[in-house]
Amino acid sequence: MMDRVTEPELMNDEAHVKAYAYREYAYANFSEPHNFFVKIFQEKFSDIPFGFNDVVLDLGCGSCDLSRQFSKAYPDTSFHCVDGSELMLKYGKELNDKENLSHRMKLVESCLPNVDLPQQFYHLIISNSLLHHLHNPLHLWETIKQHAKPFAHVFIMDLIRPVDEQTVTYLTNEYVKNESDELKKDFENSLRAAFTQNEVRKQLDEMDLSNLMVEEVSNCNMIIYGTL
Repeated sequence: MMDRVTEPELMNDEAHVKAYAYREYAYANFSEPHNFFVKIFQEKFSDIPFGFNDVVLDLGCGSCDLSRQFSKAYPDTSFHCVDGSELMLKYGKELNDKENLSHRMKLVESCLPNVDLPQQFYHLIISNSLLHHLHNPLHLWETIKQHAKPFAHVFIMDLIRPVDEQTVTYLTNEYVKNESDELKKDFENSLRAAFTQNEVRKQLDEMDLSNLMVEEVSNCNMIIYGTL
């Protein structure tokens, strides 16, 4: 098993952030993972009604693409979208405005674990591709424990670190073969920074969150989910 190599926690380069945010917004191959996220969420939490009316906490929201996709599946929800990058939130707001969703998306610039949120507790906490960015992964689980209501639903999706560099190359060719060299490099770095399922299981046990389940859902993604 290859060792974990961390990457920067925040994306703060203006050109890079803008290109990433609008690429994610415009191209189907970037929307697909978030649609997949919503599909798997609905399978795992079929007890949550379609008309779910509550505030969802989205940790590491980036340019809010996940919250926008989620909002289409649950039209009565609103979102508190948290990210540490001012630039990501800037473009997130622009894209939310384009789809007339800003009234449902409250953006919060804050870094884990000391987030300053509009409300203290949430029934539903989601996150996609944040965990592998964190140098200290326990910050995610600490934040969830601090802000989850009793019996809150938690649904996290993230990458799985490959076993070797050949698998990194294979997955890069499978998922981002036709994208820019910059994007390919980002994807490779994210794979190297990701955790294994066993490592996540140990994190959950350490944080007394052992009731959450860890499950592989693709050749490069896992979900961590359950009801607290």
